[in-house]
Amino acid sequence: MKKFTPVIIFLMYCSVSLTAFGQTDTIRLKDKRLLTSVLKPGLNQYLVYFQTTNTKKKLVFWYWLRDIKTETRNGEKVFTIAQNWFGSDTNMYRKVYSINKMADFAPVYHSETVMNKTNAYNWNDDKITGADSIADNSKKGFSLDFKEPNLNWNLDIETFEMLPLAAGKTFAINFYDAGLDPPQYVLYKVIGSETISTLNNDKVDCWKLFTETDYKGAHYTETYWISKKNHEFLKEEDTYKGGFRYKVKMLGSATDMLPRFDK
Repeated sequence: MKKFTPVIIFLMYCSVSLTAFGQTDTIRLKDKRLLTSVLKPGLNQYLVYFQTTNTKKKLVFWYWLRDIKTETRNGEKVFTIAQNWFGSDTNMYRKVYSINKMADFAPVYHSETVMNKTNAYNWNDDKITGADSIADNSKKGFSLDFKEPNLNWNLDIETFEMLPLAAGKTFAINFYDAGLDPPQYVLYKVIGSETISTLNNDKVDCWKLFTETDYKGAHYTETYWISKKNHEFLKEEDTYKGGFRYKVKMLGSATDMLPRFDK
């Protein structure tokens, strides 16, 4: 998922020592440790809201749709994930479309459209390049070589759902936010479990996945609740200097009255 700017900055530029965290599972595409069989096709919806400490009477809201499908392209099975982010005005709207291999969730293609500006990429194990086939692609001339394969940071929700979560585990994930600086490993630690209530008052036993860092004297944290039984991303709580962000999965599937968009 595209993260808000402060979190992008601190995670993209932080330098991590994998050995400093003891027993760490490094998520490499070649090892196929992601449980791709648990990623369920369907239309998911999330309420996302922000608040800063100096505006306690104001919340900034987003409504996200993430539509996961399975397809076969060029003889290979893939996931396609279409995202639509709705805000309080049209300038906040974002359209995202991604293609990933079903075997290991390796990125194949990614595009984002914000305020009529499209950034589209062809994504390979050894490099990412601007997609020449997309009209008016602002990243047509972009190219970045990779030292090793990586995962699409815009799909962190889906990636977390596929992790083999268990007590005491720490994961190092080589995430990349398309078009920005080179990929970096980010550490995520299972800090325990908790039973939470969903919006219909169901009690769900979840793993708590956590990451944190400091950037320019400010401390940032992100905590995710993922159900043990169904590998379902249910809630996220983030703290950062001067505010917080919450993300909550809504019940059921999104209404058919909402507009649907192609890639």
